[in-house]
Amino acid sequence: MSFPLHRPRRLRRTPFLRDMVRETQVEVADLMAPLFVVPGEKVEREVASMPGQYQLSVDMVAKKAARLGDLGIRSVILFAIPESKDEVGSAAWHPHGIIPQAIKAIKKAAPEMVVVTDLCFCEYTSHGHCGIMKDGQLQNDPTLPNLVKQALVHAESGADMIAPSGMLDGMVASLRHGLDENGFSDMPIMSYAAKFASAFYGPFRDAVQSAPEYGDRKGYQMDPANIQEALREVAQDVEQGADIVMVKPGLAFLDVLRAVKERFEMPTAVYNVSGEYAMVKAAAQKGWIDERRVMLEILTGFKRAGADIILTYFAEAFADLRNKGMA
Repeated sequence: MSFPLHRPRRLRRTPFLRDMVRETQVEVADLMAPLFVVPGEKVEREVASMPGQYQLSVDMVAKKAARLGDLGIRSVILFAIPESKDEVGSAAWHPHGIIPQAIKAIKKAAPEMVVVTDLCFCEYTSHGHCGIMKDGQLQNDPTLPNLVKQALVHAESGADMIAPSGMLDGMVASLRHGLDENGFSDMPIMSYAAKFASAFYGPFRDAVQSAPEYGDRKGYQMDPANIQEALREVAQDVEQGADIVMVKPGLAFLDVLRAVKERFEMPTAVYNVSGEYAMVKAAAQKGWIDERRVMLEILTGFKRAGADIILTYFAEAFADLRNKGMA
């Protein structure tokens, strides 16, 4: 015969046929929306390098969470700019700090929402690094007790999950022990287990004013060239009690995401970070790409590579499109 019996194009002819055999489907429930909380009232200030994303005061972040919940989004992760910063980031564990206030406000406005809190100090320290510094170097072990204090304040305020992001050695073990000893043994930990020292974080640092005052974070975040090291990092966090592991960033690290999912077979998150979002928005504003289609391809790529949870600034846009039958 001059033609094969099997013609793959048969199942591509119509939208309904393509839908019928689609292998990977992103759901709204897969997405976690990052939110930036700032001091003040009625603040809704767009982040210049992240069109469509806003710094929100506590009252406004509660309204945003309720809106996201109405769209079917089930989880948010909180980042904050505190009213004051110091050398150790002590505002991070103040019981009436901005994150505890935001947790309570969101829980009141959207009781069903899963509220995840990022645990780090870069937003809270005057120098912009992720912990206690000495002679230009991050002090790993002295920072861990402060991380536990931050986690306990968040837990006591009603957080549903904590997400340590500082790439500190032993952070998951310290947090698990601290939470368990203080009556929060049911609190899950989503660890930024493979977080790379990436150039894709630039817009985020604008959003939370967390750029390092000196030096960089290459001494504690991972070398983007290393996948075997990433797997070792994840293995340590799993052994220490992480309930979910994360790969960050996403687009340039899909091989890492796939390897983590296949190796550990546990809930796996990926962070579709600010620079990835900003590139799409900028190119779309120029008319160079179709933003909707590119967004859908990116999110599908993460799901196809093994992500169970996708932290993405596209969460609201995707959910809105899905509700309109356009995604």
